[in-house]
Amino acid sequence: MLNFAQNIAKALNLRPTQVSAAIELFDEGATIPFIARYRKEATGTLDEEQLRQVQSLLEKSRALEERRAAVIASIEEQGKMTPKLLEKLTAADTMTAVEDLYAPYKPKRRTRASIAREKGLQGLADMILAQARTPGDALKMALGFINEQVPTVEEALAGARDITAETISDSAEVRASTRRKAMLYGTLASEKIEDAKDEKAVYETYYAFTTRVDRLRPHQALAVNRGETEKVLRVKVILEEKDWKGSIVDYFRPDMRSPFCNELELAIVDAAERLLLPAIERDVRRELTITSETHAIKVFAANLKALLGQPPLAGQTVLGLDPGFRTGTKLAVVDPTGKLLGTGTIYPHAPQNQWMESKEKLKLLIEKHGVTLISIGNGTASRETESLAAELTRDMSSVHYLITNEAGASVYSASPLARAEMPDLDVSIRGAVSIARRVQDPLAELVKIDPRSIGVGMYQHDVDQTALTAALTGVVEDVVNRVGVDVNTASPALLAYVSGIGQKLAEKMVAFRDENGAFTDREALKTVPGLGPKAFEQSAGFLRIRHGKNPLDASAIHPESYPVANAALKVAGVTTTSSLEETRKAIGKLQNQPIHELAVEIGCGVPTLADILEQLVRPGRDPREDTPAPILRSDVLKMEDLSVGMKLNGTVRNVIDFGAFVDIGVKQDGLLHRTQVPPGMILQVGDIIEVSIQKVEIERGRISLMMEKQ
Repeated sequence: MLNFAQNIAKALNLRPTQVSAAIELFDEGATIPFIARYRKEATGTLDEEQLRQVQSLLEKSRALEERRAAVIASIEEQGKMTPKLLEKLTAADTMTAVEDLYAPYKPKRRTRASIAREKGLQGLADMILAQARTPGDALKMALGFINEQVPTVEEALAGARDITAETISDSAEVRASTRRKAMLYGTLASEKIEDAKDEKAVYETYYAFTTRVDRLRPHQALAVNRGETEKVLRVKVILEEKDWKGSIVDYFRPDMRSPFCNELELAIVDAAERLLLPAIERDVRRELTITSETHAIKVFAANLKALLGQPPLAGQTVLGLDPGFRTGTKLAVVDPTGKLLGTGTIYPHAPQNQWMESKEKLKLLIEKHGVTLISIGNGTASRETESLAAELTRDMSSVHYLITNEAGASVYSASPLARAEMPDLDVSIRGAVSIARRVQDPLAELVKIDPRSIGVGMYQHDVDQTALTAALTGVVEDVVNRVGVDVNTASPALLAYVSGIGQKLAEKMVAFRDENGAFTDREALKTVPGLGPKAFEQSAGFLRIRHGKNPLDASAIHPESYPVANAALKVAGVTTTSSLEETRKAIGKLQNQPIHELAVEIGCGVPTLADILEQLVRPGRDPREDTPAPILRSDVLKMEDLSVGMKLNGTVRNVIDFGAFVDIGVKQDGLLHRTQVPPGMILQVGDIIEVSIQKVEIERGRISLMMEKQ
């Protein structure tokens, strides 16, 4: 573990003691949210992202050690291990380096080289490789290798060259050098396959595309990959002869004084063209894909984190509209707690065109249930439906509307979870309920959907799905645990993301709650079947109990730290039953004093004490309150209303490599190109920004934006 810790610490610029502590906690079964929040002293306050990096590198390091051991065992079993090879294998610090060293010893299917060896030509190949200076020429020396299987000297030399070519290609040094040069100086080229169909010209940019491998951007690599998969593009990596040949002759240099010089030169060309370059091309493509997918997953994760962190709009009675043309617009009204009050369907658009009837029906629903906000899904017919909502809100000043990201709503509507929650509702109506609830508490609703279906990234269907799922699940876990969960109201979907719980235990907790009533304190959680000491330790701090027996149960203070919290309250001269105003005033005085002295007096670490004091002042604070609230609209714009220079407030809907898509209240989101974003500014999904119109292309449905000084 020590070597792992040192190597990981060096890679991440951390202290080895921090990494060692994290590894120890991982091995004990602690989760990342738990370690980040409640083991700050042990890890030197590593946050969730740093811990995930440590965990990722730890998994890779252990996988490397496992593979190294298997390779060493295989070579030793063959009786081919040497002290020098063992030293190289032990020093290899990547999986690729280990595989390069293993290549000559890896069991292969029958190759031209293995067939030549079976015919007894290894000795002749050794002469070529050693560039032996024999008294006779190559043909004369090959005479000694003629037998029943090798009737001519030409066949003998050809077989020996096959062995030589494979030896060159299998050389770890040659592979590493050629791969490095391919990554630095290689060219990736793509062209359109002659008869390929690309009706919408999706891949037009890549019909005749060439760029240096080291300059290829992640979205370009993923685009050519997809074009190749869809049989539209032909893609290749080109490495010039001067680059690959240098890598080979550094280790297998032809000697003009040897009669085997020409044979080696022929073998070098064969090795490169038939074996080495195709293998290096696969390696380069794989490396580009992994790098690009990692980047795409990182972008997706950042966008999802921002989306899940959107502030809840509490206290709103919401009318959710799931727009549609032929099948109508589905609607659902929910009260501020998310309880369903009414449902229906309207047909304001073609082919029915019941505009006035639909408007009147919505008006009656709004008045009947006291609706304060309309939430419109952003899918098909969204902007047409927005026009209807805008007409309503002009007449009813107490109501506003907003466009809501409906990604994944249809997936959720047909899921077992949705059927369990709303068994009596049609699938299409469930989508409207979800769209309504999403604005009341985005996190609680979005956790019910597979994160991959939320669609705030690029190429999410092309990347490694296992890696994507792991990354997105980690994001949801981080956000859920940072916000905290009310254990008496949370759905199984939300509870499942709480540290130490998981799906099965979440279902047991809800079943137990339904049968026995609300939990009155955190200690009562221990009576849930299957929730043992470890699960309690990992989860308790993230589970909130409002208005329970112990006021501390509504906070993010872990039960293990209640003695510290009570000690801090005692020093401040208040108790858990004191009013919040009294507590804030008393704790505020403590926070103005040197905290390390108080930590010594109470007997705890400074980071833990700082968190406890913050929770005593702002118990159960929702960090989403710090993010800007979504824009509520009461009118609608058309593209024709836009003019160059017009300033508008917009909501960032998606962040991608080349910029961000911004909802400015018209049918089409505008593109804010990355060159228009001020240097050093990082945009996130949900950000409210001021932009101005740079260009409008009505025919193409495109809007270009500039960012105003924020």
